[in-house]
Amino acid sequence: MRERVLAIVSLIAQFVMEDREHVSDTEIVEELLAVGFEAEEIDAAFSWMEKLSLPSADAASQELAPSTHRVFTPEECRGLSSEARGFLIRLRSMGILNDEIQEEVVARALQMGEDEVSLKEMKTITVLTLFSRTHDEWRREFDRLLEDDWSQLYH
Repeated sequence: MRERVLAIVSLIAQFVMEDREHVSDTEIVEELLAVGFEAEEIDAAFSWMEKLSLPSADAASQELAPSTHRVFTPEECRGLSSEARGFLIRLRSMGILNDEIQEEVVARALQMGEDEVSLKEMKTITVLTLFSRTHDEWRREFDRLLEDDWSQLYH
């Protein structure tokens, strides 16, 4: 089931990255059901994504930390399009990326090659980085699921 839920999350990310206008949750669920996913799997994927988007107890303490602003080096400006840099700045200001994850995304983007990294490529790198960072959380959630520890599953 884990692989299927991960596949659903990946498909949802693709819907979002395609910049489809006015795509509702209902339309996404209908498309996922049409390709053979079970309602329980879809619900688990949405629940997991919702949990990740809610602020944790650590978020309150992080809000007290001073806000930082990243200055891109000349090499980074040459390697990342202005749209890609703007995208990272926006995600950082929204609290989606912290300093550590932003640095990891920039490093991965610069390793892509000699061509300038576009906005679309930056979105893909960012999503993959965020998903790889949450792998340990996935493992904990699925261990609880396998152990029938329902009281702690989504808390």
